[in-house]
Amino acid sequence: QVQLVESGGGLVQAGGSLRLSCAASGRTFETYNVGWFRQAPGKEREFVAAMSWSGGHTYYADSVKGRFTISKENDKRMVYLYMNSLKPEDTAVYYCAVDYHYHSDLRQRDVYDDWGQGTQVTVSS
Repeated sequence: QVQLVESGGGLVQAGGSLRLSCAASGRTFETYNVGWFRQAPGKEREFVAAMSWSGGHTYYADSVKGRFTISKENDKRMVYLYMNSLKPEDTAVYYCAVDYHYHSDLRQRDVYDDWGQGTQVTVSS
């Protein structure tokens, strides 16, 4: 099992930027797929971004494509989500997650095995 702890959330004005971090500990996570999801009040948790275990493939929700970037540093056991040109509709709790079973469709919430506790991002207009 991997323990995941997100940080870096906060309050930012529309058009601003944030970097979310996800620190992993426990089971080796370097060879697993990772993803970011978000959940706004009253809404389902939705896919934001994902990266394959090799780092060779990245995936983004259409709503964030071109504005958000996922990356990871295996030696530091960190996953990042760089968020630029933030909009009020990006306001949500953001979660990182890990997939141990090498699923092909990383946009699906159900393929992920472990989750962090989330970090709040609030974008003011």
